[in-house]
Amino acid sequence: MTTQDGKVYVTVKQTGERFSCALGESLLSGMARLGRRGIPVGCLSGGCGVCKVAVCRGSVRKTGAMSRAHISEAEEAQGVVLACRVAPTDDVELEVVGKMQKPFFKGFSFQVAQDSTK
Repeated sequence: MTTQDGKVYVTVKQTGERFSCALGESLLSGMARLGRRGIPVGCLSGGCGVCKVAVCRGSVRKTGAMSRAHISEAEEAQGVVLACRVAPTDDVELEVVGKMQKPFFKGFSFQVAQDSTK
């Protein structure tokens, strides 16, 4: 659901963390606002595959090309995308997968999740 200020909310399924994204803003940009160390940024152009996520609920639109070396057509059809190359169109729940998983969760306490939408 889009808020009055044109934002949607994204939840990281594994941690319960929630952040806002402006319409047209990449998922990766929103994730960076969580303020967590270890969120790999990579090339920001869909070529390195570091920011792979799986969209479990909600929808996103592509903002640019994603390398088929990192996201196959079959994966994309199942909701696996590069966070730097998609923007949410409504509220999204995602799972962190691939190369991003280990650094993203390093040192994270799964008992305490934060809400960065405030």
